[in-house]
Amino acid sequence: MEYNRAVNPFRLEDAAALCAWYRENKRALPWRDTGDPYDVWISEIMLQQTRIEAVREKYLRFKKELPDIPSLAACKEDELMRLWEGLGYYSRARNLKKCAEKLVQEYDGLLPADHQKLLSLPGIGPYTAGAIASIAFGLPCPAIDGNVLRVLTRFCGITEDVRLPATENAVREQLLPLYGNDVSSGDLNQGLMELGETLCLPKDNPHCENCPLQKHCFASQNGMTTKIPFRSSLKRRRIIKRTLTVIRQGDRFLLKKRPAKGLLAGLYEFPGIDEELGIHDLEERMKEAGLEIASIFPLPSGIHVFSHLEWHMQAYEVNVTGIGENFKGEDWLLLSREELQEKAIPSAFRTWVKHYSLRKEAE
Repeated sequence: MEYNRAVNPFRLEDAAALCAWYRENKRALPWRDTGDPYDVWISEIMLQQTRIEAVREKYLRFKKELPDIPSLAACKEDELMRLWEGLGYYSRARNLKKCAEKLVQEYDGLLPADHQKLLSLPGIGPYTAGAIASIAFGLPCPAIDGNVLRVLTRFCGITEDVRLPATENAVREQLLPLYGNDVSSGDLNQGLMELGETLCLPKDNPHCENCPLQKHCFASQNGMTTKIPFRSSLKRRRIIKRTLTVIRQGDRFLLKKRPAKGLLAGLYEFPGIDEELGIHDLEERMKEAGLEIASIFPLPSGIHVFSHLEWHMQAYEVNVTGIGENFKGEDWLLLSREELQEKAIPSAFRTWVKHYSLRKEAE
């Protein structure tokens, strides 16, 4: 596809129409219009790669436990991981804490009303910095995410691959001249996000008939909403077949802490082996490692998809009467159901958390 950034410019009157639509139709969200930059920051980090429906209740619980930047900075990592459980990409939560600590040390526990300073903080990239700057402080900064790219590539007729930096730059060029011309940067950015989340949907599902931009939209007027945006294919995810073990001694469960770096770094998991093992082979491995086994039987299987790979997991319950030294130490925990309530278990293991009702919400 050829790239032409000037097919259909996004004009001031279009921005004004979108802002008016947004103010009339915006959804009631717990982090919206609170006047607190902390709310914007936390919600934007939570919403990365996660649906609003999944974030709403998590956000309310998080805000109740950690109502401000100083409380986040002082939060213990295990508790933070527990509050983040189910949102995935746990490095985001660690960066939240790092950022909060820096804000306490250097900015009196407040987010700075400065785009460049926001960009210098841990875990805050161009999109998040733009969102905080425009929504919380009214600064003239674009906040370009997938929704904004979809809306404006369709409206402007930009057919270049949206994975390319040049396409995002073209969208940014459309927005920058509009801020400060009786157009609220916060309302404009949120209006574009809201339109992409509610009407200008991906693939062949846009609701053009209800869109405030439909009359001037290039893709809608030319029957190209299924072709724009153009997104090149990603490489196929690598599949790893794993054997997962739920090791029990009576009513206590054995968890292992993952390495400090890499996938699900520093979180607790049911011990797994990156091989596909049957019961006999698994039993031999477990005995060699120092477990005194009473019984092994299969559990429901599960699949968890990461951005670059998939875990295909066959799980087994391993009941033991004794645990060897290989399963002791600071990286191993033998916990009751009640104690498990205080530990973060990644959503990769949700199938078995629910199976054993290890979380109150899973019962």
